Amino acid sequence: MRYGKFASVYDELMEDVPYEKWVEWVASQIQSGKILDLACGTGTLSQLFSEMGFEVTASDLSEEMLTIASQRFQEAGQHIPVLQLSMDNLEGLSGFDAVTIAIDSLNYLDTEKQVQQTFKEVFAALNEGGRFFFDVHSVYKVDHVYMDSPFVYDGEDIAYIWHTEPGDYAHSVIHDITFFIQQGQLFERFEETHEQRTFEVADYAAWLEAAGFQVESVTADFTGEAPDEESERIFFHAKKN
Repeated sequence: MRYGKFASVYDELMEDVPYEKWVEWVASQIQSGKILDLACGTGTLSQLFSEMGFEVTASDLSEEMLTIASQRFQEAGQHIPVLQLSMDNLEGLSGFDAVTIAIDSLNYLDTEKQVQQTFKEVFAALNEGGRFFFDVHSVYKVDHVYMDSPFVYDGEDIAYIWHTEPGDYAHSVIHDITFFIQQGQLFERFEETHEQRTFEVADYAAWLEAAGFQVESVTADFTGEAPDEESERIFFHAKKN
């Protein structure tokens, strides 16, 4: 998935995302070491990990996202390497103490095979005892919450109309978003289409175990509690034995 112009407005639209809670979750399990932040987007999470003293490598498939991330790191005086890689092909990366895939980025993979391959690649990239942290949309969110569109956002210089429809696979969604971005006295209009797919919690757990991981915890919605039938975001913590 390439974000295109969306990368330029991503940070403003993600202002309500509790990145600090994500960092706290990871830091509660690993206090130091090397982190590979896959699908890093514009680098917010990577920057926070670096500020906590972790040695961070940031990776994303989108050149547009990485350009913004690199600028963020440079302005903060942080030396964070950036790599343009797909999460299901890590090209022999190794030596990491933790790998993260945050903010439902894993849901951009289309097939079971891609998710399974990602877990294998992450396993290979980790040191013994290394940790894997990721979150995904729940089946309930994709099948029900997202189907209540259209969603409308009207900010000071950004507005959008967001329509959704079921995708081609079970538990998948197509997001059609029309943006209006203020440019001087006028608003520029552009459109983007994003597709996401999720799977049952039991599927993710089984694929993790098949890749060699031990599942340490499955929680929901930053509560630290197990998911229920209306949980919207599922968090996985797995360990390489």
